[in-house]
Amino acid sequence: MEKKKISLSDLDLLKKNFKDKNLHTVCQTARCPNIGECFKNKTATFIILGDICTRGCSFCSTKHGNPCAVDENEPQKTAEAVKELGLKYVVITSVTRDDLYDGGASHFVSVIKEIKKIPDVKIEVLVPDFQGSHESVDAVLSAGPDVFSHNMETVASLYKYRKNAQYKRSLDILKYAKQKGFLIKTGLMLGLGETESEFLETIKDLKEINCDIVTLGQYLKPSKDSVEIAKQYQDAEFEYLKNKVLKSGIKNCVSGRYVRSSYFAENAYNAAKNG
Repeated sequence: MEKKKISLSDLDLLKKNFKDKNLHTVCQTARCPNIGECFKNKTATFIILGDICTRGCSFCSTKHGNPCAVDENEPQKTAEAVKELGLKYVVITSVTRDDLYDGGASHFVSVIKEIKKIPDVKIEVLVPDFQGSHESVDAVLSAGPDVFSHNMETVASLYKYRKNAQYKRSLDILKYAKQKGFLIKTGLMLGLGETESEFLETIKDLKEINCDIVTLGQYLKPSKDSVEIAKQYQDAEFEYLKNKVLKSGIKNCVSGRYVRSSYFAENAYNAAKNG
């Protein structure tokens, strides 16, 4: 997948907007390889609740440790950025905040409600597992996001790289949201050491809960301390696995080396909703 170039003026303008409001984006915090392409299209995935995660997975570049206090003005500042940048499809995610009583669900609600004051903006949430709390999921769903997303990240045998996470718990979070009538979405990284049979078993699990959208991307080692890359997938392999996903009955799959969960999120939403 060839990456598009972006002028420094466009990129700097967007970065300045986020910096002035003390907002974080997954594009910058998680070193997303699509930063240029998404910024060129004036789209971004906002990280709320700070930029320090309470877990620290072996494959992630996000800072981990003791988070700062929640910025109560963040919902309003996020909505202001959305309006000023003219965004029509917004992805809201967060670091994992196990230190908060509801995992940060109430803050998600506040952000969604502020953005909903702007006409014609679709909202996708990409949430942590909330330690399996259905009450936290209910809170987020009550705010009416258009897509509910939670990343499985990898196959069950490799959850050893996901600190304090559980495969079945993550699957349950998605299943619960689907049972509530929402479009659900998840993302998988390839190249951590999964086998094809393990991958297909995960896809089977996702089909059984009627997952609507799956994204597939290459794991790219973000730092020297991160887990090593076990395999570099080729374009033909991404296409092959995409076809496997679609043949399973899942509505939409975005697959490619640089694909991340929010890549072409609006297109995936439209395809799944109209599929």
